[in-house]
Amino acid sequence: MYTLKKSLGQHFLKDDNIIQKILSELQKNSFQNLLEVGPGAGALTKHLIQIPDIDFKAVELDEEKVKYLHSKYEVLKDKIISRDFLQLEMPFTQPFTVIGNFPYNISTQILFKILEWKEYVPDVIGMFQKEVAERAASGPGSKVYGVLSALVQAYYDVEYLFDVEPDCFNPPPKVMSGVIRLTRKTVPLNVKSERAYWVLVKTAFNQRRKTLRNALKSQFSPEELQDELFNKRAETLSIHDFAALTFRMKS
Repeated sequence: MYTLKKSLGQHFLKDDNIIQKILSELQKNSFQNLLEVGPGAGALTKHLIQIPDIDFKAVELDEEKVKYLHSKYEVLKDKIISRDFLQLEMPFTQPFTVIGNFPYNISTQILFKILEWKEYVPDVIGMFQKEVAERAASGPGSKVYGVLSALVQAYYDVEYLFDVEPDCFNPPPKVMSGVIRLTRKTVPLNVKSERAYWVLVKTAFNQRRKTLRNALKSQFSPEELQDELFNKRAETLSIHDFAALTFRMKS
């Protein structure tokens, strides 16, 4: 058996209907390589290892769960990477899909880690705390649209798939959960540079209550700041608006 560790944000999925919905979404797109993040007790894993003709790996920090999975599923020998996902080197040399019931305490960091691998990760199916899932998927004008939204959506189309109730887990979390799909964009966002875009987005949202003129005054010349666009606030700008602004920034 195994124990549940609050320190690792462990809430294990137990609802078969939700599991089947996640599996159905996963298999809408084809893939050769699959990485599961945080398999825990194997609720998803036991189905993933049955998908034919793929290379499957899982990353799990909790050594107790690694031992449990190895003892229960012989096929997982040499398939589990016992490391912190946030410190992980890229697990495949070819493109791979990522799936997981992601630990809530590091879920935002997981998305930024995936952005580091974006050239190799065309698809992600992930369960997050609902608030994080909504932030990743939200558009301009939403109260939760922010840095995470604008950075993830620069590279991926994000679709909010469905809610997951607390009682679908053991133990039940105190919050709702949500499953989202990230599909890498086929046409990259046209920006002056990736660094310029990231700096612009982070600076704009760091003082989101201020107008862009006040929040971004260090990034643009006084002449550029006269534009009426700078009367707006960050949450009203789309990713394309931010992208266009990168070409007007100080070099």
